[in-house]
Amino acid sequence: MMRNMVQKGMFLLLAASLFVGCSSTQELTPYQKAKQAELESIEAQRFDNGRMWTFDYPPTEYFKEQYDFNPGQQWMDDVRMSALRFATWCSASFVSADGLVMTNHHCGRDPVEQVSKEGENLTIHGFQAATLEDERKVDGLFVEQLVEIRDVTSQVIAAMDAASTDAERLAARDKKINEIEETLGEETGNRCQLVTFFNGGKYSAYIYKRYDDVRLVFSPELSLGFFGGDDDNFTYPRYTLDCNFFRVYDENGKPLKTDHFFKWSANGAAEGELVFTIGNPGSTSRLSTASQLEFNRDVQFPWVANLLDDYVDVLKQYMKIHPEQKEEMTNQLFSIANSQKAYRGQLNGLENDVLMQRRKDFDAKFRAKVMAKPELAAKYGQVWDEIAESRQKVRDVASDLLAFRFEVLGPPTYLNQAMSLVRLTEELGKSEDDRANAFKGNALDLTMRALRKYKSADMDMERLVLSKKLLMMKRLLGSEDPVVKFALKGENCMDAAKRLLSESILVDSVKFEQFAAGFPESIASSNDPFVVIARMALPRRDAAGEVSGAIRARDQVNNALLGRALFDVYGTEIPPDATFTLRISDGVVDGYPYNGTKAPSHTTFYGMYDRHYSFPTDEQWALPERWLNPPADFNMSTPLNFCSTNDIIGGNSGSPLINRNKEIVGLAFDGNIESLPGEFIFAPEMGNRTVSLHSAAMIEAINNIYRLDRLARELRAGKIVE
Repeated sequence: MMRNMVQKGMFLLLAASLFVGCSSTQELTPYQKAKQAELESIEAQRFDNGRMWTFDYPPTEYFKEQYDFNPGQQWMDDVRMSALRFATWCSASFVSADGLVMTNHHCGRDPVEQVSKEGENLTIHGFQAATLEDERKVDGLFVEQLVEIRDVTSQVIAAMDAASTDAERLAARDKKINEIEETLGEETGNRCQLVTFFNGGKYSAYIYKRYDDVRLVFSPELSLGFFGGDDDNFTYPRYTLDCNFFRVYDENGKPLKTDHFFKWSANGAAEGELVFTIGNPGSTSRLSTASQLEFNRDVQFPWVANLLDDYVDVLKQYMKIHPEQKEEMTNQLFSIANSQKAYRGQLNGLENDVLMQRRKDFDAKFRAKVMAKPELAAKYGQVWDEIAESRQKVRDVASDLLAFRFEVLGPPTYLNQAMSLVRLTEELGKSEDDRANAFKGNALDLTMRALRKYKSADMDMERLVLSKKLLMMKRLLGSEDPVVKFALKGENCMDAAKRLLSESILVDSVKFEQFAAGFPESIASSNDPFVVIARMALPRRDAAGEVSGAIRARDQVNNALLGRALFDVYGTEIPPDATFTLRISDGVVDGYPYNGTKAPSHTTFYGMYDRHYSFPTDEQWALPERWLNPPADFNMSTPLNFCSTNDIIGGNSGSPLINRNKEIVGLAFDGNIESLPGEFIFAPEMGNRTVSLHSAAMIEAINNIYRLDRLARELRAGKIVE
C-alpha cells in the first residue's frame, strides 16, 4: 500500500511536469487536463502538520484509538522529567538513577574535544572512563530538565490586544514575556523560558532545572560515531554507533541521584513496535500558508541552497590548493555540507507538486472553516490575503535584496570593506540625529577605527569567495544589470575576481593607508572597483531592505493571528510548530520502499563490516583498529540501526526512543533523505523516517568491543553496580 501511494505521487508529479511551462492562453490536451484535475484532487492527510505533541496537551485519546495505549498523567510526568535538553543544541535523557546521560556522538563532539589533554585526540580516538574518578568534567556544559509548565496565554494576548499599532503590539508582547520570565524565575528559583506556540496562538512558561556539573563517561571513535561520513548523512540503511554518555554530578561532587530516568530494554525495538521519541525538535514551518511556501520554493530556498552549494565548492577547491589544511577544515566542510543536503532536500519537497497540493488543500480547508464563522472571519479573515500581499512585495525586490548580501557564508573581505566604507561616508553626510545608532558618538569613532585598521586576507580564499559572490549577482540580476556588467566586464566570474583584486587599492596595505588618510572625501571620489560596486549596490539594497522591513511587523502580527486562528479552529488536535522545546512523538518501527527495493526496519553489525570491506580505500567507512578483529563473543547479528515513523527535525538529535514501559529501545540520530520535506509537511507514507541507534547495539559494543563492563552493567541495572 505504501509503495502504491509513493508511485502515485511520483506519477502525478511527472504528469504535472507535462504542463509546467505552458502559458495560460495555451489549451491543454484532454490528457493534461485529466492529470491536472487529478493533482488538484489530492487532499491533506490527518497528520500533515506532524505528530510533535506537547506535554501540556498530550493526545491521549488518539494514543488510545490508534495504539490501544492509555498513558496516565504519572507516565507523562515521569517521561518528561527523564528527558533533557543537552546545552543549546541537542536532546538527551537520564538513563540511570545515578545521573547517567545519553545523547548522540555528534552532539557531544565539541565537549569531547574540550576535555582532551595535551597529546590526546579524544575526538578521533574516543574515550572510556574506567572508573568514576576517570570521568572528566566539561566546563560550561549543562543539561536542562523541564520541571514545570504553566499556561500564560491570556496574560500575553491581553497585553497585545491593549496596544494599537503592529509595532506597539509586538513591543507589548516582548515586555510581558520578559516580565513573566523574570517573575517566575524568582518565584521558582529555576530558569523560565516563555515559549510561543502556534505563532502566538498559545504561550507557555517552561521552567527548567539546570545541571552544570556534567562529565564525560564514554565516547566511541570518530570513525564509529560518524561512520559513513557525509555520503551516509541523511540516508538509510545506516551503520553507525552515534552515541555518547555523560554523567551529571550534584553540588557535592557526587553522581546525581534522580528518581526520573529511562530503564534499558532487554530486547530493544522490534519491527512493528510502538515507540515514542522524546526530545526537543528545533523548528518547522508547517503552519505556513500556501503563499509563504511558494515564496520559499521560488525565492528563499533556492537562494540559500545555491549559497551553500557555492560555499561547499569554495571549501573543496581551497582544500585542493592547501591540502595541509584539510584536517582543520573538514569539520567546517561537513557542517556546511550537512546544511546543503538539508536545504536541497527541503527544496525538493517544496518542488514536489503532490506535497505542495496537500499543503494547499489544508490551507483552503482551514481558511474555509474560519470564514464559515462570522466571529472568526471578523478576527482572522484578512490574514491570508495580507500575507500573500506581503510575500509579493518582497518578491518584487528579492533580486536586489539577496544579490547584494555579500556578508553571508564566507564574505569577501575587500568587497565587504568597501560596502562598510561607503555606508560610513553616507552616514557622515547626515546630521547627528539622523544617523543610525551604530554611527553616533563613540560608536562612530569605533567604527572608523575598525575600518581604518588594515586587515589582509587569504588571497586564495578571497578569489574563490569573490568569484562565487559575483556568480550570485549574475544569477539573480542577469548579465545586463549595470552592477554585473561593471564587475564582470564580459569575463567569467573567476577571471573577474582576479582582475578586481589586482586593481583594488584595498588589497595593498600601503596604498590603503594613503587612501584612509583622505577619508571620507577619498571614498566619494574613488574609482576603486570595489568602492564603485558598493556605491552602485548599496542604494538598491537599502531600498529593497526598506520594503522588506516595512512589512516585517505586519507579517509577525499576521503570523500570530494565523496561529490563534488555528488554535481556535482545531485546538490541540494539531500540534504546534517545533520550538526546540520538549515534545513526544509516536511512531512504529517500519521499513519502507526505496531505490526499487525495500529498506529493512533494522540493520546489523554485519552491514557495517560489509560497508568497510566494500569501500577499502574510503576513510568514511574505515573501522578503527579495535574493531578490525572483533572478539569471538561479539554478536555480529545484533541490530545496529533502525528506522521508524516518528516525527523529528533538527534538535531531536540525542532523543531517546522508548516503548510503552518507558524503556530505552533506541537513540535517534538522523532522518533519511525522504524526511527533509518535514520542514513543512510530515509524510511518513512517502518514506519519511527517523533513523536511530538500537539499544542492543550500544550494550553489545560497550560490553564486547570496549570492555567497559561497569557502564554496560549500569545501563542494564539502571544504577551504578559496584
